[in-house]
Amino acid sequence: MKPKGLFQSFFESEKAGGLVLLICTVISLVLANSSISEEYISMWHYQIGSHSAEHWINDGLMTIFFLLIGLELEREVYKGELSKIKDAILPISGALGGMLIPALIYFAFNVGTSTEHGIGIPMATDIAFAIGILSLLGNRVPVSLKVFLTALAVIDDLGAIILIALFYTKTIYFTNLIISLSIFGVLLIMNRLKVTNLILYLVGGIFMWCFMLNSGVHATITGVLLAFALPFGNGSSKTISSQLQHWLHHPVAFIIIPIFALSNTAIVISKDWIHNFSESYSLGIIFGLVLGKPIGIFLFTYLSVKLKLTNLPEDLNWNKIIGVGFLGGIGFTMSIFVTLLAFEDNQIITNSKFMILIGSLISGLIGFIWLKKSLTKTT
Repeated sequence: MKPKGLFQSFFESEKAGGLVLLICTVISLVLANSSISEEYISMWHYQIGSHSAEHWINDGLMTIFFLLIGLELEREVYKGELSKIKDAILPISGALGGMLIPALIYFAFNVGTSTEHGIGIPMATDIAFAIGILSLLGNRVPVSLKVFLTALAVIDDLGAIILIALFYTKTIYFTNLIISLSIFGVLLIMNRLKVTNLILYLVGGIFMWCFMLNSGVHATITGVLLAFALPFGNGSSKTISSQLQHWLHHPVAFIIIPIFALSNTAIVISKDWIHNFSESYSLGIIFGLVLGKPIGIFLFTYLSVKLKLTNLPEDLNWNKIIGVGFLGGIGFTMSIFVTLLAFEDNQIITNSKFMILIGSLISGLIGFIWLKKSLTKTT
């Protein structure tokens, strides 16, 4: 595959993956509220070794997802939209605004409460769903808008990774952490020595993950570390970084993320579910995703352009940026992932997941309608 085709491949797999993700979510919700609800939910809590199936999915399979995110981010930094500082400032500023404003809204509703730790929930964006919605608009969508959304979502995920590492780590076992980081150091040395055997890096990555899993720091971080340890070279299709990125697209989009959705959206909707909207964390999640995301993305990109730090591509306008801002409010899988780390109370986790689904649905619908009208005016 040619390097220039990697972005298209990423976009296409995420687009189709978004549809699969939606189907899996609907199936999971139906089963969780059916006559086999108890059996379905208990299946995900089945113990495999020392952990439940759900735990292995969230800490194991999702590491592979973050590996792909890391590889995509690496490519963007070296050869893509983030390789030139002035071009990179537009999605970076959008991502920063899309994280900061939702966080402030959530904090305003939850300051001083036991749920203020969920501040990271509305900060995330689900790449697959956001791109999936955008793809429904067909060929009218300019390439620059696809690239902006993809780069913004990737940076958003990087922010989520940093957030997880800094704020959702409870107890650190430094011996295991040091061993894990030492393995990372060895992989970086191998990179500098131009070692290009992918198997060696993957074996090292597995050991790094094992020690990180037992360090107290969330093990998915190792996916991103491994991505940046792999030799990027000139970015051609022959490099192991490009090959691995290409190989992971479909397994992540069509196996890993759907399994994550099935296991983490097994939500039992109670009869009095409407009362959950009055909870402070519910309001923080809903308003953070639906209002905070578009306001933050628009405001920060607008300021960066007005301050002449960057330029708005010719085929984009502020209406389209606002539309993408609403798509950024589709937190879904990433927001659910942060929820599992932020809270321990099962009822709060379940209610938060439901609010994330509602907020993501509203954001997706508004974003789709907004962009459909915006793109119709310019065609």
